[in-house]
Amino acid sequence: MSTVAAIQMTSGPVVADNLRRAAELIAEAAEQGAELVLLPECFGAFGNRSLQAIAEAEWGAERPIRRFLADQARAHGLWVIGGSLPLPVSANGKPLACQLVVDERGHEVARYDKLHLFDVDVADSHGSYRESRDYGFGEQVLCVDSPVGRVGLSICYDVRFPELYQALRADGAELIVVPAAFTAVTGAAHWEVLLRARAIETQCWVLAANQTGQHPSGRQTFGHSCLIDPWGAVQACLPSGEGVVVGKLDPAQLEAVRTRMPILSHRRFALAAQPLPVAKESEHE
Repeated sequence: MSTVAAIQMTSGPVVADNLRRAAELIAEAAEQGAELVLLPECFGAFGNRSLQAIAEAEWGAERPIRRFLADQARAHGLWVIGGSLPLPVSANGKPLACQLVVDERGHEVARYDKLHLFDVDVADSHGSYRESRDYGFGEQVLCVDSPVGRVGLSICYDVRFPELYQALRADGAELIVVPAAFTAVTGAAHWEVLLRARAIETQCWVLAANQTGQHPSGRQTFGHSCLIDPWGAVQACLPSGEGVVVGKLDPAQLEAVRTRMPILSHRRFALAAQPLPVAKESEHE
């Protein structure tokens, strides 16, 4: 069995402060035997309007967030998935919301660019969210092989689009990660049911790391970071507050669920007439 962990944070706009707190929580996860650690969406900068400057710094020589991920992976001898950070690689000049996968040697082995951007109106104090004003859209579906199995990559709002998760399963995913900054309102209504649905219909483990609580920007996020098994049962959950969710992946359970109910072989509808391309791991840093 493999051990994985989701980090739950209340990130703010100051990168150095966020990284300091993330380091404490990664160390806690490592002490509990985690082989792979997932950070939440916007773990390095939440509510910071200087997205382009942050993105440029991560593309240049300094790379504070990317260097942090590499250092943490090497220091603890585990894989780290950085929930999301802005990188200036969009064709339209906007940053992309990028999820970096770093192996135990500190090497970036994959980069997933968020496909679905959160352009919605929510009945909370923030009211309106228009992620596409700040970010460009990703273009590819991506899985990556890791010591804990084949990992399907996604970010936050992606979880509302089941066709993406079917594509991840078709590409061999066994564990799907969902780093997020789900709002308190949408989280209370939909967070758990969406995550459990994605686990049930793909017969994958789902590891979700959310932001939590009241942020300096005034936003409120839902927390409830969790690990869900391939049958859709919540194995571990942290309802609120910063902390770590740790759980084990049992390959025998995954195989048993898929053998008893072989839904992949029963599918009668194609994913899409023109599916998004599945990225090769070699295409990423």
